[in-house]
Amino acid sequence: MSQDLDADLYAHLRRLAGRLGGGEGTLNPTSLVHEAWEKLARNDAAWNDRTHFIALSARAMRQILVDRARGRGRAKRGGGRHRTTLSGIADDAAPLDLLALDEALERLGEVDAEAADVLVLRTFGGLTLDEVAVELGRSKRTVSTRWQFGRAFVLSELG
Repeated sequence: MSQDLDADLYAHLRRLAGRLGGGEGTLNPTSLVHEAWEKLARNDAAWNDRTHFIALSARAMRQILVDRARGRGRAKRGGGRHRTTLSGIADDAAPLDLLALDEALERLGEVDAEAADVLVLRTFGGLTLDEVAVELGRSKRTVSTRWQFGRAFVLSELG
């Protein structure tokens, strides 16, 4: 894959950025995608294929959004937590507290790191179960099981 973003990949990342709440008072979707791209470039990230690039981008966007949410949460900046919606975690697509979601994903990672990876790739990366299976080098059945467990764990943690 070329180091340049093709139009389909860029459109996919912009849709993800919009869904992740990049336009809700933080970064607009285009800015979030560009900041993630810059983060990957600064770290000299290399990828093997489209799915791998989306996985890296998903992790970068998660880090950017969580860092910004933490920054807004500091008392010296007036506090307040950013709420976003993530299809795939909650059935009703009710707003989720991004910091609470990040904390739940961290706790999940301590219990089952693979399940946490599956959730990040599905929710932040927008990857299908098949794409996650390829990315992680696991069977679709294993990924599906990890998805079900991880989703239930995070929903339980979020109350």
